[in-house]
Amino acid sequence: MGYPAGEYDVIVVGAGHAGVEAALAAARMGCSTLMVTINLDMVAFMPCNPSIGGPAKGHVVREIDALGGEMGRNIDKTFIQMRMLNTGKGPAVHALRAQADKFMYQHAMKETMEKEENLTLRQGMVEELIIEDGKCVGVVTKTGAEYRGKAVVLTTGTYLRGKIIMGELMYESGPNNQQPSVRLAAHLKELGLELVRFKTGTPPRVHKDTIDFSQTEIQPGDEKPKFFSYETKSSDNEQLPCWLTYTSIETHEIINSNLHRAPMFSGVIEGTGPRYCPSIEDKIVRFSDKPKHQIFLEPEGKNTSEYYVQGLSTSMPEDVQLQILRSIPGLQNVEMMRTGYAIEYDAMVPTQLWPSLETKLVPGLFTAGQLNGTSGYEEAAGQGIMAGINAARKVQGKEPVVLDRSQGYIGVLIDDLVTKGTNEPYRLLTSRAEYRLLLRHDNADLRLTPIGYDIGLIKQDRYDQFLNKKQNVELEIERLKSTKVRPVEVNPILESIGSAPIQDGSNMLNILRRPEVSYTHIEPLSPSTLELDDEMKEQVEIQIKYAGYIEKQLLHVERLQKMEKKKIPDNIKYDDIHGIAMEARQKLDRIRPISIGQASRISGVTPADISILLVYLEHYNRVTAAGG
Repeated sequence: MGYPAGEYDVIVVGAGHAGVEAALAAARMGCSTLMVTINLDMVAFMPCNPSIGGPAKGHVVREIDALGGEMGRNIDKTFIQMRMLNTGKGPAVHALRAQADKFMYQHAMKETMEKEENLTLRQGMVEELIIEDGKCVGVVTKTGAEYRGKAVVLTTGTYLRGKIIMGELMYESGPNNQQPSVRLAAHLKELGLELVRFKTGTPPRVHKDTIDFSQTEIQPGDEKPKFFSYETKSSDNEQLPCWLTYTSIETHEIINSNLHRAPMFSGVIEGTGPRYCPSIEDKIVRFSDKPKHQIFLEPEGKNTSEYYVQGLSTSMPEDVQLQILRSIPGLQNVEMMRTGYAIEYDAMVPTQLWPSLETKLVPGLFTAGQLNGTSGYEEAAGQGIMAGINAARKVQGKEPVVLDRSQGYIGVLIDDLVTKGTNEPYRLLTSRAEYRLLLRHDNADLRLTPIGYDIGLIKQDRYDQFLNKKQNVELEIERLKSTKVRPVEVNPILESIGSAPIQDGSNMLNILRRPEVSYTHIEPLSPSTLELDDEMKEQVEIQIKYAGYIEKQLLHVERLQKMEKKKIPDNIKYDDIHGIAMEARQKLDRIRPISIGQASRISGVTPADISILLVYLEHYNRVTAAGG
């Protein structure tokens, strides 16, 4: 028997990137919150790449910040390089990426959590959930401590039955040789939750002083960095460069001649790996026509000599890994400090979740992060903040917050998981978002800060600044529309940037619509009396240039929202609906969509099935309204 160890509103199990966002959100919304984790030294630890952001992922970090989360603020404090990617393309795919000082990142996040008023941190191994009347009401640790809660959020990452694999060597472990969580995985199965086996991997780390950087290409940070958090206005962080090199013909020969020792190909690995972040041995086999692959050498921090070898994720035996490294230009004499490895772990089948991230089977139990079958710190944190918000709202007796696909990449991510599931570690990509012109890096605040404010995660002063920005942008667009310019004033500017001169008078808005014209070009013609910072000017420019495209996408969104508003009662018996195909009936019954919109996105459910379901719902609602 255990012993009573405390009562809380919300209990979060795990302190990775999902756990920290969940715990901070619940605590900041006024709930007494407990975070229990196997090792308090691993709070917000980066077991893989020491970086945050990139395509789609950077958008998620901005959205977390716009909602009032912590990841953006934390990386802005601790980055050692900041780069905006895809600047040669349109704003929908601009993506910020930061190299983190991995030690400073975790220390800064732990400090933030320790200072949070409603949050208690506790080291312990959770082995069981307390279930009463079918609901989750607490957790039990290995030492027998029983913590009671009104909602529990599981964010166990890759720790459930974790197994590290390096060549012929296999042993039970969490990432970075931490203890795995074995009993909890068995307990979840006992409760009737369905788990699958996934795999991810990490590359070796090498000593900086043994790299010959003269054989690599320098990759510096941006001279004038942008930031993830809307609260960060400047930084004096020193930036360190990354370095680019490539695999060689010799690398490919070493891998091909050792495939019989590769766990991926010898049948040792059971778990499904991430398609978009494959191991180097997988890349060499799948893309055998490519003579070389990019390898980035990335510093792990300011006060360490360890470099992360991005692009060389592997589970090859240790001796083969050293051969591979030394076949790469710049690494011929390199010393390997840590060996790369694959890690297998249990993950939840995410179609067992409601869009709020509460499990359908066990009310009061929420799950988030890699446990839900995703890959990446950013995807984990995006789910974490939503799970924390919704656990807190459940405790407070309020409706859950569910972002739809037109509101954010977080909405796309969660909808994909709970509606379609995933048969491999899920990675967010810009191509997954059908409304990506609306879901830009620059406008996350316009989309989500009002929600963050309504739920209590955005403070009043920040909200007032946001309203000021929104108003200034709108006023400036109107001003540019009504400000006329004559050919004699504007043509010298247009000619200087290779833009066709105008024959008649025009307004400044029309001039700014031209792709080659930026706000800074036309600003001297008629400077604004409003106080506009760079962010506001950028927003004015994007909204004017892309107005037509944005309008089209908004019309699509309107149609989508009509479908989302058509709610499906939870007690619908799909077997009673004749005419719906058997496959569709089974999938609708398993996923139990909350709206017609969600039902239409389930693979195997056809437009014909949706038409029949709509007719049935109309009849059902009439009968229910009449008291039948």
